Amino acid sequence: MALHNLTPADNSSKNRKRKGRGQGSGMGKTASRGNNGQKSRSGYSQKRGFEGGQQPLQRRLPKVGFTSRVIKPYSINVDKITKVADLAEITIESIKTVHKVQGSVTKIKLIGAGAKALASKIKDDNITYSGME
Repeated sequence: MALHNLTPADNSSKNRKRKGRGQGSGMGKTASRGNNGQKSRSGYSQKRGFEGGQQPLQRRLPKVGFTSRVIKPYSINVDKITKVADLAEITIESIKTVHKVQGSVTKIKLIGAGAKALASKIKDDNITYSGME
């Protein structure tokens, strides 16, 4: 056995159909494209979703909303919820002990007139305060 006389196993490979090579091939004349029309021309390519002039499915269905990937912080007004302002250290865990916050909350923003004064107490990177007074 040598590289020059290797052959594929019997019936393991087939020759491809050669279109447009005469009537005797069975794929001659129109080369299986039918007689006339846009689909029989060279260079034809159909638009994605084209349905022959009928309104395409992706245009018939209603548009469905948008979900932002930016995580918006949970806002706490320290003027109204004074328990947060009274904490010695402000972290997400300490806020959850004095104020009802969902477990899925990962970022908190302190707002209100007294929020800037609490900047020194904040010990968590996920807690910010509004700079307005």
